[in-house]
Amino acid sequence: MTYGAAEALRLLTERGETLAVAESLTGGLVAAELVSVPGASKAFRGSVTAYATELKHELLGVDDKLLAAHGPVHPEVALQMAAGVRDALGADWGIATTGVAGPDPQDGQPVGTVFVAVAGPQAAGTDSSRFARNFAGSRKVLALRLNGDRAEIRRESVRSVLGLLTEELVGGHSGEPTGNARAQDTEQNGGF
Repeated sequence: MTYGAAEALRLLTERGETLAVAESLTGGLVAAELVSVPGASKAFRGSVTAYATELKHELLGVDDKLLAAHGPVHPEVALQMAAGVRDALGADWGIATTGVAGPDPQDGQPVGTVFVAVAGPQAAGTDSSRFARNFAGSRKVLALRLNGDRAEIRRESVRSVLGLLTEELVGGHSGEPTGNARAQDTEQNGGF
């Protein structure tokens, strides 16, 4: 099933929860998709477009050693971006995109390599400081291998991260600490 911005925002609003977005390869497309929905301000707090690698550390708290060792296109980077934007913008949920839209490979990663992540609400009593990475809550990342041109890869990344968020919301995450992180390889064709 394909989920979009309207469904994610409806579910967030029903739950009384909020969302923040961290974007790299999508360059603001996720935020634009969300704010195109009337009433988005009931749940959407804002976004950070951290296109430059150092901004992922400086603004979102991604571990600089992780970035140095693996570069910005890595599943743990996506997870830390999602948690970082959630904390930085004071939201219940954070979602993130990082990857290679092309036209050239980046840091040894081929075009179409994308990671999208979601970080859910922290359990009561956990450290909510901006740089805390050992939070209790929903953590999920998808590893995507997307086909198509730059625009198609970026559009499919938007759909994928909104779909991941909606699946977590539909799955009935109760805010109980789960601490699970799961990676899933998915072959998808980009484009509409």
